[in-house]
Amino acid sequence: MENQLETCKNCEQQFEEDFKFCPHCGQQAKDKLTVKVLFYNTISNYFSFDARFFKSFFPLLFKPGYLAGKFVQGKRLLYLHPAQMYLFITVVFFFLFSFIQRKQVQSLDESLARTLKHEKIADTITNDFVKDSINAVKLAKRKKEDSIARTEVRKALENNKFIHGFNDAKIDSLVNAEDFRKNDGMDFDFNEESIDSLIAADAPDKVIYKEMGMDTDAGAFKRRLYAQALKFYKSRSGGSILQAFYDTIPIAMFFLLPIFALLLKLFYRKRGSFANHLVFSFYYFSFLFTVFSIVIGINFIWDIPGWINLLITLSTFVYLLLALKRFYQQGMFKSFFKGSIITFLFLSFVAPLTATILGVFAFLFY
Repeated sequence: MENQLETCKNCEQQFEEDFKFCPHCGQQAKDKLTVKVLFYNTISNYFSFDARFFKSFFPLLFKPGYLAGKFVQGKRLLYLHPAQMYLFITVVFFFLFSFIQRKQVQSLDESLARTLKHEKIADTITNDFVKDSINAVKLAKRKKEDSIARTEVRKALENNKFIHGFNDAKIDSLVNAEDFRKNDGMDFDFNEESIDSLIAADAPDKVIYKEMGMDTDAGAFKRRLYAQALKFYKSRSGGSILQAFYDTIPIAMFFLLPIFALLLKLFYRKRGSFANHLVFSFYYFSFLFTVFSIVIGINFIWDIPGWINLLITLSTFVYLLLALKRFYQQGMFKSFFKGSIITFLFLSFVAPLTATILGVFAFLFY
């Protein structure tokens, strides 16, 4: 008896009805759509949340460098793909972190609101003696800051005479100048009463920018800075800037991770291609976000003491050393030396520079 043929709903190729899967595309022959199938396919396709995740999770935590080594060796179906693991764990981390950042944003807004309230109370004081006393304190503080700044500038100029070639007279003229603290950048030391009056009168922003100190021939970048500064002055909402900063962190991580892999490539030039170092970086950053997620989860229940946080931080560095030793097959001394330099470069230069760029970006586009 001849077998009946069935048509695949996916590729529209025919196959025998006894087959459970289409031999042409691999789709299940009788794949009835249910809620269970829908969500299982979504999770498995985007996060591969199957047996491979559980086979990979514990080695990730307790066998530093093991998963990266196996993946590079060619065992790529037994364990979860490094990019998929990184994606899944970062999604979990930023979900948990969203509760913390929401609290921090709210706290910052409340703090600014209290500060603004105190300033308004001080401005409404009718007693001239008290008001004059407040202004005198502000002036004294400003003069003290100005004096400290002049002293620091003088020291810097005197210590670097061999570079700029200025004599003592020239240094004195620079340091003692009335406007020595002004520069071509932003100057937010404007008259708040004048700005408030212009805002109350619905004056055009261009007029307010000029009152704030912006030059008429200012470039696009500087005009953007003044626009955002005025926006902040009107709203007094620092939380929105902080929120914009946090929102850019996930995007920044996709740039930081390859930079970390590049540092590995510089110190392990003969230990494989850049892809190998990228695999190591994916698994190591997955470990970091796993640890941070666990710490955040515990803090929801119990505030972790500072000494425990210090131990956790040190443990991530120890994990890196062990992972480097296993993955690159070098001794502990070389792993410690290279791992220390890589960590120093990443934390001292790459991370602060990234934070600065994110801060500027957050201020410009919040």
